[in-house]
Amino acid sequence: MAPKPTKADKKVAYDKKLCNFLDEYGQILIVAADNVGSNQLQNIRKGLRGDSVILMGKNTMMKRSVRLHAEKTGNNDFLNLIPLLVGNVGMIFTKGDLKEVSEEVSKYKVGAPARVGLVAPIDVIVPPGNTGLDPSQTSFFQVLNIPTKINKGTVEITIPVELIKKGDKVGSSEAALLSKLGIRPFSYGLVVLSVYDNGSVFNPEVLDLTDDDLVEKFYAGVSMVTSLSLAISYPTLAAVPHMFINGYKNVLAVALATEYSFARADKVKDYLKDPSKFAVAAAPVAAAASGGAPAAAPVEEKKPEPEEESDEDIGGLFGDDDGY
Repeated sequence: MAPKPTKADKKVAYDKKLCNFLDEYGQILIVAADNVGSNQLQNIRKGLRGDSVILMGKNTMMKRSVRLHAEKTGNNDFLNLIPLLVGNVGMIFTKGDLKEVSEEVSKYKVGAPARVGLVAPIDVIVPPGNTGLDPSQTSFFQVLNIPTKINKGTVEITIPVELIKKGDKVGSSEAALLSKLGIRPFSYGLVVLSVYDNGSVFNPEVLDLTDDDLVEKFYAGVSMVTSLSLAISYPTLAAVPHMFINGYKNVLAVALATEYSFARADKVKDYLKDPSKFAVAAAPVAAAASGGAPAAAPVEEKKPEPEEESDEDIGGLFGDDDGY
């Protein structure tokens, strides 16, 4: 029978496992494991089986192993993990897509009752309706100032009541009432706190960004660079087109105010001398913008030519046919 491993042997084995994971995996999710049971954690391990592994442990042991491994390998990127190992946390090492792994972890949540002294992660609201409790149980509702009435021999809550606020501790009366009503208001599971990706650490909200969000942020960044470049007159790829346009406007303004001119300025001067040309030039543009063809010039209606009078139609000089 093999001897039972000592605490020292367990620490050596844990340190070796953690160091191997650091070398093998470049992506790590730091997760909070508060109120997560062993069966629930086992189900999460099964769901992630393939390209991800979960490693739990004491913070002091994890920090020590990470620090020593960083010194041994000369990779100081590992040191970025140390500030993240605070509280009841674990590490999920993965080679898969970070967003998909995060979504898979969030699936494994189980309902939990409101235990006394527990800090509420969400607001707890008791809905109105029949509770199924007999009238002798009204004392619970009176203590918590919950309005009720007796309906068909049972206690009925008349309006929704905010029983516990997020961040408050659960009291004994609240816990007892929720237990009697069969309400399990809380759900617990591994919660992703931070993401480590080959030395970079960022907030898990980044995983929810879409391609449209990235394009929007890129455009916002380009706009800021353009504004800064124009303000300090420093040419950049984003600002050069605007600089050319502004330069052209300045030269055009000088040409209009002086005798100096050039081809494009001559055209503008012609428009200013005869404003009616604006309307002529704008008509085809307006027609194209509306999807129609430019209006054709009006065609002068050709009047019918009078027919030649014939001698036969004149008749006699005095209106008779004799010609006398």
